[in-house]
Amino acid sequence: MNTKMIRSTVLATAMTAAALGAQAQSATYAIDPTHTFATFEISHFGTSTNRGRFDKKSGSVQFDKAGKAGKVELTLETNSINTGTATFDKHLQSKDFFNSAEFPTARFVADKFSFNGDKLSEVSGQLTLLGKTNPVTLKASNFNCYLNPMLKVEVCGGDFETTLVRSQYGMVYGLNYGFSDNVRLLIQVEAIKQP
Repeated sequence: MNTKMIRSTVLATAMTAAALGAQAQSATYAIDPTHTFATFEISHFGTSTNRGRFDKKSGSVQFDKAGKAGKVELTLETNSINTGTATFDKHLQSKDFFNSAEFPTARFVADKFSFNGDKLSEVSGQLTLLGKTNPVTLKASNFNCYLNPMLKVEVCGGDFETTLVRSQYGMVYGLNYGFSDNVRLLIQVEAIKQP
């Protein structure tokens, strides 16, 4: 074997080892629905604040701590909206707002993780709602990974928030009455590392 072939073989082996090492660093986490909530807040004529959340959600996270990278997929069932008032829930599920019959889910897919040192600071991706997709960046106000003492496995999660402009998704009901176009979205999420 000549020197050139030896160098090529060594280089290929090193690249393969590096690729396998990078893959080994990435782990998959399943969203824990008992510790994951998507809550919205919207001003009601500048007086009080209307709040609600989606009770049914699912998703997964791929997270590479060493590589400071990852991917998130989170699906919310729009007919599971819960404001504490059944009449308001029905109105929000109607065509005036989420149109749950035609669009039963809202979906957030993110593939850009930003860090401040070793701490996750932002997750950026796309939110699809009412058949329209727009870029969204969730800012982390808290993030941590820990060994869950009951599950005996690593759990990662935190608190994230952003402000959506609902008319960008075609949700315009009440704007002519003075309802706010801006909706504050707060995501509390925990995800359990999978074997």
